[in-house]
Amino acid sequence: MPDQIKNWLTDMDGVLVHEEHALPGAAEFVARLREKQIPFQILTNNSIYTPRDLAARLHTSGIEVDESEIWTSALATASFLADQVPGGSAYVIGEAGLTTALYEHGYILTSSAPDYVVLGETRTYSFSAITRAIRLITDGARFIATNPDVTGPSLEGPLPATGAVASMITAATGRKPYFVGKPNPVMIRTALNRINAHSEATAMIGDRMDTDVVAGMEAGLRTYLVLTGSTTADEVESFPYRPTAVMDGIQDLVELL
Repeated sequence: MPDQIKNWLTDMDGVLVHEEHALPGAAEFVARLREKQIPFQILTNNSIYTPRDLAARLHTSGIEVDESEIWTSALATASFLADQVPGGSAYVIGEAGLTTALYEHGYILTSSAPDYVVLGETRTYSFSAITRAIRLITDGARFIATNPDVTGPSLEGPLPATGAVASMITAATGRKPYFVGKPNPVMIRTALNRINAHSEATAMIGDRMDTDVVAGMEAGLRTYLVLTGSTTADEVESFPYRPTAVMDGIQDLVELL
């Protein structure tokens, strides 16, 4: 490991776990970080679950983390809105991970003249809720979305995700959302703030060139792409930017710590 790297950020799905199973080296990597007292944050664009839910999921797969070591797009979105309009109001399409985060930042959840329409991920998108969001945005509510991912994984195959539903709302209103999650460097910077880390001393691990790597690169971090998730080795060449290094999996990074 280059001596300058003092902190680590890592994506979760495709890097540490696949479905409900830990990927090779993931538990060892996290344990080594903790053993050496190296600050880290686990980042995910998934806004469905709370950090406590995700910590329990990782525990089941054999990876031991504290909920304070998990940073979700829902938490980043709530933090961003609290900075923009403290004590504001929002109409939310999403699950407990997003609504809980907004509540904890003092936001009022309402369908009556909210400051924001906030779109997150859910397994059961409601057409009536989407219709309500379209009307509120048309009436002047600002449009925020937790992340731009157009599909999400499931055991049965891809599911429509936040980015796809955001496109539907944009088509109906002519208003594009501000996406807070990766690849927006805002999510990286807020994660850095949580561990008092500087970009020049931090590395980002991810499995996607179009979210993890580009977000880390634009935030000034070293970036490591692992080939256990979305982006394949052949696809790397099609992007106009490069990660610092490409690894077969996170097990290759354990040796660098």
